[in-house]
Amino acid sequence: MTQSTQGIILPQAITVQSEPTRLNRHEARMAYLFITPAMALFMIFVLLPAVIALILSFSNYDVLSPIKWVGWLNYERLLKDKLYFQALGNVVTYTVMYVPLMIALSLGLSLALNRKMPGMRFFRTIYYIPVITSPVAAATIWSWLLSRSGLVNQSLGLFGLPSVAWLSNADTAMLAIVVVTIWQGLGSNMVIYLAGLQGVPEYLYEAAVLDGANRWQLLRFITWPSLRTTTFFVSTLSLIGAFQLFDQAYVLFQQGGGPGNSARTVVFTIYQNGFTQLKMGYASSQAFVLFLLIFFVTVINLRVNREQNNAT
Repeated sequence: MTQSTQGIILPQAITVQSEPTRLNRHEARMAYLFITPAMALFMIFVLLPAVIALILSFSNYDVLSPIKWVGWLNYERLLKDKLYFQALGNVVTYTVMYVPLMIALSLGLSLALNRKMPGMRFFRTIYYIPVITSPVAAATIWSWLLSRSGLVNQSLGLFGLPSVAWLSNADTAMLAIVVVTIWQGLGSNMVIYLAGLQGVPEYLYEAAVLDGANRWQLLRFITWPSLRTTTFFVSTLSLIGAFQLFDQAYVLFQQGGGPGNSARTVVFTIYQNGFTQLKMGYASSQAFVLFLLIFFVTVINLRVNREQNNAT
């Protein structure tokens, strides 16, 4: 306590030191200890190769000879590469077909399996099995199913429909890839939507039912708004995966770009330039442009989702 000149007793200022306790310091050390291996692997296998690829994109490197710096020459060449832009157009077409269909089917499947009925766990497991299947194995099986004498055309023949050249027709080549990738990725997105559905409070449905809402109104005004964050997550993963399409197209069309390059993808073009023709510098410039495109699309998706959340 201190006394002022007027004789009034004033409390002495008390300073509180907000130093971390020993327990907090121990928790911080353990947190850094656990994240260090993951961050080290990320830096070694993701960040470092990306930086090296960016550096190589300004060079002419064929693995066998020393690096020769060429500046922006690879990017200038890329602007005139019709094959690359054709592959990019194919990927955009695939994305427009794949992402909305994947979201709709995975949401519908999760709604059908989000019921307290016997056998739901069995059906969830059945639909998830394709996810753990190797993409190469899945594409190999589907290449037989979609062949001229495959099971799909045989099924069409049972209904009197003509057979379709799924893999040798430029009009149906991309559709075949969409079918294969949706079949394999549907279970994964179904599980994500199931987790989101089980997080929607039950009292919202109960209150809406008491007010006379039907199933469509429950889906439109409760389920869909509650799953907006989940849909953003699914759509982001689907967009990134769509632009990185490689395995299924590579196997379905026997290491080629399909009829008239109608199924050629950007990643396949990068692979062909880098590992077949040993044009590592040019392939690196193509890869970096693809990275910028994926980043740009992801940012747009993030802003659209943010504006929708602010509107509600």
